[in-house]
Amino acid sequence: MVHRTPCKQSSTLNNITGSKVYLKLENLQKTGSFKVRGAFNKISQLSEEECAKGIIAASAGNHAQGVALACREKGIPVTIFMPETTPQAKVMATRQYGADVRLVGNNFDEAYAASKKQQLVTGATFVHPFDDLAIIEGQATVAMEMLQQCPDLDTIIVPTGGGGLLAGTALAVKLIRPSVRVIGVQAQVTSPIASIFRDTNYVSNMFLSTMAEGINVRVPGKLTTKIIQSYVDDVITVTEEEIASSILFMLEREKMLVEGAGAAAVAVALHHHLPSTSTSTGIIVSGGNYDISKLDECRKTATGIVVASSF
Repeated sequence: MVHRTPCKQSSTLNNITGSKVYLKLENLQKTGSFKVRGAFNKISQLSEEECAKGIIAASAGNHAQGVALACREKGIPVTIFMPETTPQAKVMATRQYGADVRLVGNNFDEAYAASKKQQLVTGATFVHPFDDLAIIEGQATVAMEMLQQCPDLDTIIVPTGGGGLLAGTALAVKLIRPSVRVIGVQAQVTSPIASIFRDTNYVSNMFLSTMAEGINVRVPGKLTTKIIQSYVDDVITVTEEEIASSILFMLEREKMLVEGAGAAAVAVALHHHLPSTSTSTGIIVSGGNYDISKLDECRKTATGIVVASSF
């Protein structure tokens, strides 16, 4: 039900890093994001009774589309709560897949709270965007494909919000090829998993936003956090300027429009955050659902850190 997406080398990133860099292009996945993998895996395991109650979910955008598509395929009614700040491209696509979309709050956490409140009223079956083993197992298939496509990888970079993709990647990699390093990346302005991983205090600022809205989760999952602490090698952060310049890099040099979450992972290579010992790195470009109306803002944010034409 999902695509086996390409994993291609980037000659420009090879030159910048002095090593081999592969891009796992989940922006070319169905619904434009890896999230459909976990959604299909979870919903395929629901009982007839659970499906009959209907589905309810909360999402910053990409999980919504995956759930909506999976529910359409199975004929299950679905209601999805999304932040009011969600890019219109994600909202419109979710509605086109047949979901009843409710826009609530300024961020994922507020939309999530509203969805749980509604679930108590309706009794619908909740499909969590990341803190669920079936979701995590579905996301793990990204890394499984990467290890088959690029057997010489020694490092995999994973964009991280609630932690489902990072947890799934770590479980798969450490089972199949434990010597490969798994490194999560978060936006610097909203980085709870990085703080937990490094055992530092994290103070959430509900007024801060990030260009990587797909990984803007202030309360990560309990299950995902436990897995990450046990199996992930490192979690680092990148700045808004680095994310913005990476969006422009992907557009101008790789001829692909990717969203901020995927660009955050690219920023690790583009801005020299890779481990010095890495010789073959896989980067998960997690999604391509970018709001093109924000390109001008993206260019302004990137100004001063890198000139797009200089790549």
